[in-house]
Amino acid sequence: MRINTLSVLLVAVGLATGLAGCNSAMQAYKKGVRHYDAGEYNLALTQFEKAAKGNIEPARLNYYVAESYRLSNRFGEAVPFYQKAVEANTTEPEARFNYAYALKSQGNYPAALEQLQQYVANAPRTTAKSTLDKAKREIETLKAIDAIAKNKSLITLKNMSNLNSPGTEFAPVVRGEELVFTASRKDQVYKNNGLPMLGLYKTKLNQNPDETGSTVPTDRPEQFSQNVFQSDVNEGTPAFSKDGKTMILARGNNGKRKGGLDVDLYISRLGDNNNWSQPLRLPISDSTAWDGSPAFSADGKTLYFASNRAGGAGGIDLYRTSIDASGRFSRPVNMGRDINTPGDEMFPYVGPDAKLYFASDGHPGLGKLDVFVATRSGGVTRVENMGQPINSPADDFGLIYTAPEKGFLASNRAGGKGDDDIYFFQEGPAADTTTIVQNKRGGPKRVRYFLAGTVSANETPVAPLDSARVRILDDATGQPIAEVTTGQPGTFGKYPLVEGKDYTILAERKGYLTRREQFTMQGKSIPEIFLTKPETDTTFNVAILLDRSVLNKTFVLENIYYDLDKYNIRADASPELDKIVVILKDNPTLKLELSSHTDTRSSDAYNMKLSQNRAKAAVDYIVSQGISADRLVAKGYGETQLVVKNAKTEEEHQRNRRTEIKILEL
Repeated sequence: MRINTLSVLLVAVGLATGLAGCNSAMQAYKKGVRHYDAGEYNLALTQFEKAAKGNIEPARLNYYVAESYRLSNRFGEAVPFYQKAVEANTTEPEARFNYAYALKSQGNYPAALEQLQQYVANAPRTTAKSTLDKAKREIETLKAIDAIAKNKSLITLKNMSNLNSPGTEFAPVVRGEELVFTASRKDQVYKNNGLPMLGLYKTKLNQNPDETGSTVPTDRPEQFSQNVFQSDVNEGTPAFSKDGKTMILARGNNGKRKGGLDVDLYISRLGDNNNWSQPLRLPISDSTAWDGSPAFSADGKTLYFASNRAGGAGGIDLYRTSIDASGRFSRPVNMGRDINTPGDEMFPYVGPDAKLYFASDGHPGLGKLDVFVATRSGGVTRVENMGQPINSPADDFGLIYTAPEKGFLASNRAGGKGDDDIYFFQEGPAADTTTIVQNKRGGPKRVRYFLAGTVSANETPVAPLDSARVRILDDATGQPIAEVTTGQPGTFGKYPLVEGKDYTILAERKGYLTRREQFTMQGKSIPEIFLTKPETDTTFNVAILLDRSVLNKTFVLENIYYDLDKYNIRADASPELDKIVVILKDNPTLKLELSSHTDTRSSDAYNMKLSQNRAKAAVDYIVSQGISADRLVAKGYGETQLVVKNAKTEEEHQRNRRTEIKILEL
């Protein structure tokens, strides 16, 4: 049979074209992944759009697209791609978690609740506790979303259309007769989100408000200061001292580090010639973390700011630092679990009423970021959602007051001019807006808190321990609130607790190492929005595991890792070593060996020396905390005892770079 030559040629051309298209899509996919890994999410999206035409790994590709939108703060646009990734059975463990928050940002609360419930039900054992706690807390929030939505205030909002643009405007702050704000108006584009770089701008406040009470004029905003302006970085969220002559701002995101971690706090001062000085980095900034959104207290003696530095409650936390008479800053202090959650807390502001206002996605709210107000009385901090219309399903943040009943905030809610917009708000109705009626809540509700728990042997299977002595101490006074011996089931409790207080639980039994557990009531108070009865009793259950005191028993320490070719103690390792300090103090006859191990990426001799240095660094840290040096032995094993043999990924190599402890004497 004769074969038509032209037909064969057309088929060959078609195959070649198809292969070329497939190769082109794969190349685009690989380029997109490289941009994604570099934190250049907008460039990644361009490549992923090309790759989608070739049907390249649909589950993985759609997850990358969704994450690129999320990580560049475009949650709404991420929704359809999360949906496609989930429907394609993505194996990414965080897909449903992030999908839920994207759905919430659109006000689709039932779908968000369903995704979070599935996430919690199927979360792998390796899931970070802070992430799981955040998901569980958010499930309770979504179940109570109708009650939260009923919290409405008689407040009117007005979009400052003369100030806003198709880009982003946020973080308004008043300095004298000027409104200073952050906006994406520089010539250079930020590869993360495709918007122009952020800078500081200012406009005059009108002293003759219009009919809505707004005090912002229609004149064009101008650059805040040429000396502060740097074209190739993001700058914003300024805070001014009481006299207006000192400014703290955030600066960073120059593209050298993934995810915008290179954001630090800077200080600039107003000179005699009315020019601002070149900003200098503040020593309180953590070079490995994101530090931003600073705010001064009313008296100017305290600086608040947000940071995702190690040791926090999870995500971004609020911190405070004191400023002495010579302008020196004290070591930053985390503001505690009543304020900070496993989620993000940002944009602190101390109002004229001395209350702390901030934005959070961890406290019960309507959207991604909601505005909250914190008050402290009798040693207890209460956090309250400011309700609608201040808050919406979108991001709402950066609230400030210019007078007792009016001020500004930022939001990316529907109906704005661009990304984030600045809004003017005023308590009471305005002539051209809809009145929102104040919601009347029920009477006061009472909660009683209790502590109970179990003491068990840290073995498989876990076995309850009777005859264990348990003491519960009030950290403030050092006095015990309870002393008890566990019975047959190994249980103890329940004992009343006080909101806002910290406690220590000390458990000891013959043949086992004494163990000390910290328990705090900070962040444990049930938000009023969740209370449905006049009186509620809540019991917290604590499971305490005791290790047998056996000679030569080895314990692997979690999170005592080292950077490649380094032996200094990292910030994320210090809390774990502090636990060893506590164990040694509670067990005064104990003597331990601290052994250090390396990966295989150097010579045997070099790794042996490096591991010895690492073990010695860990011992030196513990000795610096008041433990006698003769109770510790530092031993380096180099690469002779690998956890992961033939390690290939950085994560596998890091598991080999570890520290362990072994009981030498009882």
